[in-house]
Amino acid sequence: MKCTFFHIINDKRLRFKNRVNTVWHVLCISLTIKSKTMKKLLFISALVGLTVTMSSSTVKYPTISNSAFKVGEKLRYRVTYGFMDAGEAIMEVKATSRKGDNRPLYHVVGTGRTLGGFNAIYKVNDTYESYIDQQSIMPWLFKRDVNEGGYKINQEYTFQQNKYQVNTGEKTYKTPLGIQDMVSSFYKARTLNFTGMKKGQTFEFKCFMDEEVYNLKIKYVGDEEIKIRKGHFLCHKFVPVVQTGRYFESEEDVNFWVTADKNKIPVLVKAKIPVGTVKMHLVEWSGLKNELTSKK
Repeated sequence: MKCTFFHIINDKRLRFKNRVNTVWHVLCISLTIKSKTMKKLLFISALVGLTVTMSSSTVKYPTISNSAFKVGEKLRYRVTYGFMDAGEAIMEVKATSRKGDNRPLYHVVGTGRTLGGFNAIYKVNDTYESYIDQQSIMPWLFKRDVNEGGYKINQEYTFQQNKYQVNTGEKTYKTPLGIQDMVSSFYKARTLNFTGMKKGQTFEFKCFMDEEVYNLKIKYVGDEEIKIRKGHFLCHKFVPVVQTGRYFESEEDVNFWVTADKNKIPVLVKAKIPVGTVKMHLVEWSGLKNELTSKK
């Protein structure tokens, strides 16, 4: 069980499972050296260093319009297997004083756990956190604390967007500007522009996950009115564009429905697995940025 629908689509193991470098000291030292040659060399070095510094601190970050969510939003999902409630997932948007290259962030937290008798079969207790840039909806820090039936994962990735890299604590990976993480992908997807989209139209962006860069790609297949426990919703329906070697072999193996309103909330995800079908459906919401006009 994972906390984002993109992770459900792309995870290898589907389970119920700063930067300004100053050159001022170089300039100061050059004033104390009598050798004209040394002065010239140091001055040139200082100019080169200053140029690099100025270039690296003026990264042009993308700007993304976000009309879908705000601080205070909380979404709760039930995960069902057959007719049984197997677990729940909660997604929250919180305020934070943390900055990314001195830019304001959202602190988004996803938690997942098993319920009832499933704790005896395969207990899951997962927490995912991401600190997301408010203006570009890209992550600066990602944390993952997973305990699934004794299988544990602890990850902390620093997204150095201004350096085009991700540091996992053990290794640094080159990544494109704006690369997403497993949690931020959920929110990035909700800022995509669905206005006037046509059947068969695809949307994609890149995500860093388990020390690899993946292309997340979804296809719009039409609008549907669906019924879940909390009522009827008019939704946009999407399927993943399946990548070779991924867990799901066919686009029809995963379907998800997103509210056809400004909130763009995934209300239902259905995934076929070898032993049945897993569903994740919205059961509670609060702190929405907009009225949930898709609910009938």
